[in-house]
Amino acid sequence: MKEFLEHHHDFIFDILPSFMHNKWTIMVVNVLIFYALIKVANFFIDKFVDKITSYKDDFEYKKQLITLKSIVKSITDTILVIFAIMFILNGLGVDIRPILTAAGVLGVAVGFGAKRFFEDIITGLSLILEGQIRVGDYVDISGHEGVVEKIDIKLVKIRDLQGRVHYIRNGMIDTVVNYTREFSYYIFDIGISYDESVDKVINVLKKIDENFRENSELRHEVLAPLEILGLDKFDDSAVVIRSRIKTKPIKQWAVGRAFNQEIKRTFDELGIEIPFPQRTVHIVEDKEKFSDNAG
Repeated sequence: MKEFLEHHHDFIFDILPSFMHNKWTIMVVNVLIFYALIKVANFFIDKFVDKITSYKDDFEYKKQLITLKSIVKSITDTILVIFAIMFILNGLGVDIRPILTAAGVLGVAVGFGAKRFFEDIITGLSLILEGQIRVGDYVDISGHEGVVEKIDIKLVKIRDLQGRVHYIRNGMIDTVVNYTREFSYYIFDIGISYDESVDKVINVLKKIDENFRENSELRHEVLAPLEILGLDKFDDSAVVIRSRIKTKPIKQWAVGRAFNQEIKRTFDELGIEIPFPQRTVHIVEDKEKFSDNAG
């Protein structure tokens, strides 16, 4: 050990202390420390929210907590980053007091032209606090449909069925259509032939619904029996019976597809015709031309 110390004396007692006291080395260490702090803070936020959600079976409540978790993490990260920048600049010998003063004056000046920024924040807080949109909801915002993947005080991120991601500024949101609030409905417009008995088909639909709610793999997603609204309209080739089924949020499409499959299978078994558009063409011969040809 003594030989090692003697051999590396210059490195241990001269070079290494000088390197560790270098301001740039200290800056790198501080950056790593604050990066670790951000990761640790996010970890504990995740653990805390996950612990709370584990005690609740309410799906809507869980989505609300997940949304709030995203907001808290965003605010925490922002505060830590600002504090880290100030701390590191101070460590480098930069006097941050003039910077803070200038930032205050600049903030007042920029504030007059930052209308959009404040609109985003105010609208974002309104959306979050009122629970209009939560992470996991299926929504329609300004003509953009998809599942909400992220929401914060600045923007909403949604992903559509094709996998495309839409980023929408909160200040641009006027109307929100939420398809998954508390419960959902799937609408059936069932066309049948004019020769079929409407009453008979309605009774068949009721039996399909009873069997579906008893035996389907998706029976637990259904909240109420099929609601048959009645004969809705007369189309060119079919009479249309409208009905709807109440499901858990965002489960309406899965239930609807499975129910449609049962309708098709049962109608085929019972010989109930599901018509398709048809056109009858009448050919009229020119009488004079026909007479000349006959002569």
